[in-house]
Amino acid sequence: MTAPLHEETPAGTAVVEPAGKSEQAIEGRSLGRIAWERLKRDKVALAGGAIVLLLILVAIFAPAITALTGQSPNERHENLIDPLFSTPKGALGGISGEHLLGVEPVSGRDILARIVYGARVSILVGFLSAFVAVVFGTVLGTLAGYFGGWLDAVISRVMDMLLAFPQLLFIISLISVMPNDLLGLTGTGVRLLVMILVIGFFGWPYIGRIVRGQVLSLREREYIEAARSLGAGRGYIISKELLPNLVAPITVYTTLMIPTNILTEAALSFLGVGVKPPTASWGSMLSDAVTYYESDPMYMIIPGVAIFITVLAFNLFGDGVRDALDPKGTR
Repeated sequence: MTAPLHEETPAGTAVVEPAGKSEQAIEGRSLGRIAWERLKRDKVALAGGAIVLLLILVAIFAPAITALTGQSPNERHENLIDPLFSTPKGALGGISGEHLLGVEPVSGRDILARIVYGARVSILVGFLSAFVAVVFGTVLGTLAGYFGGWLDAVISRVMDMLLAFPQLLFIISLISVMPNDLLGLTGTGVRLLVMILVIGFFGWPYIGRIVRGQVLSLREREYIEAARSLGAGRGYIISKELLPNLVAPITVYTTLMIPTNILTEAALSFLGVGVKPPTASWGSMLSDAVTYYESDPMYMIIPGVAIFITVLAFNLFGDGVRDALDPKGTR
């Protein structure tokens, strides 16, 4: 019988094992997961995102929060007001165990309850007006960038006209002539609807320009030409090839648009054309505090700090999202 043959390995030579036995297979990562891992390393952006989430929860659960504190946003406590100066009794605007942020001058309403309910108005207007702007801007910007020609010229001129239009003055004049009853809404509901639609309508050209520029660049890419050569229609190319690549810039700009809308709502309420009293609004609280900024500075400081923290949190989170989705960009 012939002896079995044995393979000899020269000294110092490593034996190569089949792939998958000595090490695990490499796992692919999606773009979303890569962006999330980058965002997790940005502690400042995460802090801003946590504050944004907290504000959203405060706005949603405002009735439960005020029920825990035992205060209502429209309940008056005139016994806590000095009848001579119309300012809260006690130091720091009447801050106490029952009224953690004090009470308003004249009426004695709890400031914490009104801040919590004011967050509802700011978050609602900020998010919904941004949604309106994103829808209009994405649709019209995509059409202008992809089809070009006379359609691009018309949409671009409309965007230029709206960017030059005095938005704030138009909103003030429009709200002033609006009826108190519209589409089943009354009073504050009508004003909220008008603010959301008008702020969103005048905000879409900003995101429309960004989307148009991105589409002008994307439509010349090789994969778009390949889709055309394979017989893909315009609807397929726009919905399946272009829009997925627009998610990142749209997301980034939306996070930066929301705080601008919140500031616009606060400015309108400060000027007296926002929500109607006694509905709580941070801007209207600042407007009322102008008369008492010397005798009761806390009444001005508290809503001012609320607006400042909200806008700062959204901006920090927006910057973090931008850096996570576009790591090659610079601040």
